[in-house]
Amino acid sequence: MPQDYIPILIQSLVVLGFVITTMLATHLLGPKRSSKAKLENFECGIEGMGNARSPFSVKYFLIAILFVLFDVEVIFMYPWAVNFKDLGKEGFLEMVLFMILVLAGFIYIILKGAFKWDKN
Repeated sequence: MPQDYIPILIQSLVVLGFVITTMLATHLLGPKRSSKAKLENFECGIEGMGNARSPFSVKYFLIAILFVLFDVEVIFMYPWAVNFKDLGKEGFLEMVLFMILVLAGFIYIILKGAFKWDKN
């Protein structure tokens, strides 16, 4: 029923109003002091050196994406392990199929050379 969503709509409007009000208040009431030292890049107490736009190897991003991909796939195994007894033989066979597919994908990226870190 549409009226069941009214509390969610009201809470969303309150949250949105709070966020907008807070952002406007900090922008209007906050100090506006600017200096050369304040505008410099700062990270972990180490002064910046070189160009921040220097190119990274595509392999770096490929490894990061593959890590996230397989990490998310492994997360799906946790609910299965928790409900292992309740799922029975059918749940076991479905998870075996899932693991076979994950392993096939992992073997595929190994054969494609995704983990070789040379500059070819």
